[in-house]
Amino acid sequence: MAVAQDTGFGIYIHWPFCEAKCPYCDFNSHVRHGGVNQKEYIDAYRREMSYFSDLSKEKKVTSIFLGGGTPSLMQPETLDALLKEVHNLWDVADNAEISMEANPSSVEAERFSAYHESGVNRLSIGVQSLKDVDLRFLGRLHDVEQAIKAVEIARETFPRISFDLIYARPNQTEREWEEELNLAIDYAADHLSLYQLTIEPDTPFQKLFDAGKLQIPEPDFARALYDLTQDICQARGMPAYEVSNHAKKGAESRHNLTYWRYGDYAGIGPGAHSRLTIDDERTGFIVESYPETWLLEVGKKGHGIWNVEVLNPEQTGDEMLLMGLRLKEGISLSRYEALSGRYIEDKQVNSLLADGMIERLSDDIVRVSREGWFVLDAVVADLAM
Repeated sequence: MAVAQDTGFGIYIHWPFCEAKCPYCDFNSHVRHGGVNQKEYIDAYRREMSYFSDLSKEKKVTSIFLGGGTPSLMQPETLDALLKEVHNLWDVADNAEISMEANPSSVEAERFSAYHESGVNRLSIGVQSLKDVDLRFLGRLHDVEQAIKAVEIARETFPRISFDLIYARPNQTEREWEEELNLAIDYAADHLSLYQLTIEPDTPFQKLFDAGKLQIPEPDFARALYDLTQDICQARGMPAYEVSNHAKKGAESRHNLTYWRYGDYAGIGPGAHSRLTIDDERTGFIVESYPETWLLEVGKKGHGIWNVEVLNPEQTGDEMLLMGLRLKEGISLSRYEALSGRYIEDKQVNSLLADGMIERLSDDIVRVSREGWFVLDAVVADLAM
């Protein structure tokens, strides 16, 4: 089942190390107080890249994303070596988007120029809050002054930047969030990622929540904050193009659009996932998540993959729905039917239309409405019935 839509092809490189583990975070990130032998990791990343290149060499890379963890803890020489290897192994488009996540400590900000010289043309900064008291609550190591300074340096260094904020924090009022969000838009260049605080399994916040020591807003108030977010960003020229992502026209994250449009991507490094179309079959790869075990596995067999799964048409269709309906541009029903081998009945579409959960943009394109975005999982389930 070939994917007809041109969705681009992305390379994701996961750097799993952080200075500290944030209490809300369930990402594959690890603290190594004794430091990391970055040269040893460079060699392992190169070997795993070579393996995935053999599976996808015919594809042109349209985006590269360095995520984590905290990729800005890499020495500039490490980043440079990894990006050069991507160019060695794949055909990289001249206008490829090369994004990197960074934390706004002053030490890392000083490295921004070197990262840009190596090819990074878009920086995503983990600001998370513009309130010092909430930064401490979120376990962040920077303060507001450092965050603003890092954003200012990034704007001077990179042609495109983005930064993240978490809202619906304990005791946050609508007025406080309105002021904070407007301040963020003042500093933002062209893109913001705005996430509601959620309690993720197996995190310190979950333990506090289960013990009754942490309260998050009730659903109705969280919805009010969500609506306020949409209204402010729309009025300020940064409308949502995805459930949690806002951008000026043309400034959308091209790498993340590859995910949401259900394109192919190769994930390199501890805990990375891949989706590749091989012999017209959608194939998923999962890499060992523990960094030191990953190193050993790569040393033995040239990659750290521990699970390979050829997705059946139903799984492929479900993934395409789950990813694509996050986007304001919507999905193609005919593409879904081609991928899944299933036909979405008119009564399913009409029922969701009548409830205001989806909107029809054409005979073939539907999207989730603003009402539906807040209950996205339920809308996906109704369409996939």
